[in-house]
Amino acid sequence: MKNIVKAFISVLGFAAILTACDKKESLPFYQSGVTPVLTSNTTSVAPPASDSDNAVLTLSWTDPKYAVDSNLQKFIVQIDSAGRDFSDPQTREVTGELSTSFTGKELNAILLNLGFTLGVPGNIDIRLISSYANNNEKRISNTITVQATAYIIPPKVQLPSTGKLYISGSATQGGTTVPVPVPDQELSQINETTYGGVFYLVGGGDYVILPKNDGSLDEKYNVADNSIAGLENGGEFGYNLSDNFPAPAASGWYKIGLNFSSGTFTVMPYTETLPTSLFIVGDATPGGWTSPVPTPSQQFTRINSTNFELSLPLNGGFHYLLLPQNTGSFSPKYGCLDNTVDSAKWGGPLLISGKDIPAPDESATYKIAVSFFSNTYALTKQ
Repeated sequence: MKNIVKAFISVLGFAAILTACDKKESLPFYQSGVTPVLTSNTTSVAPPASDSDNAVLTLSWTDPKYAVDSNLQKFIVQIDSAGRDFSDPQTREVTGELSTSFTGKELNAILLNLGFTLGVPGNIDIRLISSYANNNEKRISNTITVQATAYIIPPKVQLPSTGKLYISGSATQGGTTVPVPVPDQELSQINETTYGGVFYLVGGGDYVILPKNDGSLDEKYNVADNSIAGLENGGEFGYNLSDNFPAPAASGWYKIGLNFSSGTFTVMPYTETLPTSLFIVGDATPGGWTSPVPTPSQQFTRINSTNFELSLPLNGGFHYLLLPQNTGSFSPKYGCLDNTVDSAKWGGPLLISGKDIPAPDESATYKIAVSFFSNTYALTKQ
């Protein structure tokens, strides 16, 4: 009996030892932190180009008090156009710091990526998302609004003093004869430093871009060396250099863009159909849906190779379409992407076989500007 008791006691002792050895330590506890408060050193920023390398916007925030070393705290700064609820923000990641600064160059790039117009002030919303390094325990700060203005970057290539550009050369439909035929061989100004156009190019030929259509070739934009491989698709250009632009090997329609800020150009195949005329039809117009439409009152004026304009009284609350031909047929036709959104009344993407375009609510005279370079339309009240 004594032996049985001794054996039982031994088993209990061994089990106690195993239990002691298997005891788990308490897991570490991390605090969830507190919501950081974001502040800015300014409510309005409009840096000149000379401040491109200087700090122009500084953001600071309070400590979220996570239970780790501050060097392990992660912060994401989000910047978006005001009112867009950070649907597609520009971001910057910061680790272990409670502030960050943006140079004029960095802020300007953000504004341009958000679609800001150069030199025109607009509002941006800014907020901060804090977390542990593994993204746990996210805390979203307050949102602050700052008025910001994108500056015009000094162009690498001097802009045309005339504000106009024309294409000439053996690769063009007009050949080397100058002055060139307009509006077919005139480029459009896309913004302050960008021009573009759509042209038929003869494969293997060459061309230059002229700031004046006065019959002179003394002033021109061209390239330094047209033997560089791939230059027919784009590259660097300048003012009064030695060689003409080389055309692509295959004849066809091409979209040419020139960026004077970067001093670069692009040449891309144009796979759509470029109309040579444009008309408007619809119950928003004086002529209603009757086609052919009355001319010249409902015929656009072609401004250059890709742009058309027309001023016309429109009936508020009704619709219209754009027609490349005035033959009585509605095929082909141009319309908008979505006529249920309010912004479509003032402009947006232009699509072949798109939906009927809604006129603005107020009956008035409007200028309608159409670009087949960007495939867009825009209205302004006259």
